[in-house]
Amino acid sequence: MIFAIDNLLTSEQLSIIFKLLQTDDFIDGKVTAGWHARQVKNNTQLSTKATYSKEIKDLIKVALEQNPLFKIAAQPKIIHSMLISRYETGMSYGQHVDDALMGSGNYCYRSDISLTVFLSDPDSYEGGELVVEHFDGQQSFKLKAGSAIVYPSSTLHRVEPVTKGVRLVAVAWVQSLIRDSNQREILFDLDTVKRSLFQKEGKTIEFDLISKSHANLLRQWSQL
Repeated sequence: MIFAIDNLLTSEQLSIIFKLLQTDDFIDGKVTAGWHARQVKNNTQLSTKATYSKEIKDLIKVALEQNPLFKIAAQPKIIHSMLISRYETGMSYGQHVDDALMGSGNYCYRSDISLTVFLSDPDSYEGGELVVEHFDGQQSFKLKAGSAIVYPSSTLHRVEPVTKGVRLVAVAWVQSLIRDSNQREILFDLDTVKRSLFQKEGKTIEFDLISKSHANLLRQWSQL
């Protein structure tokens, strides 16, 4: 399931991020790419040595954790491996699939879900669309600043070349409580119907039955 989150970050939060960022703190993005993705990755990313790096990432992570749509649709166990990526004119990220496992040792996590938070105003740069492939074609995304696109990590995707300006985004991955994307979609649909029923009719027998099915499937499928 692919879905967008509008206004994940407020204008005030975006302002804080841009005030903190320093161009000199960006390094070659190839350092965090897998051996195959390294061949097609051409961008820079904020160094973890930047003293404010954690502040920016924590701000975005909290916004995700508090977002109702993200919580229901992604069923996040942990949000991990966040990067702040910068694409200048001529930079791109060719077609690739994200690594299934990221990190190492006790800090090794599965990538079930990928997400991109757009930080730059789309009118401030040209090109740079995120293109995600799926079974019946592909979708292109270039959202307004502060919005996010969320998609399965199992998909092939790419970032088109930036032809003018600077594209700044945050990217991260989620290890979900529900590994299977089809199961996550079923749970999302049931939860959506459950909430709609309650809003229209209150606590009815139909609401109780759907609530029971949703809870039992969550109990059966979740991986803690």
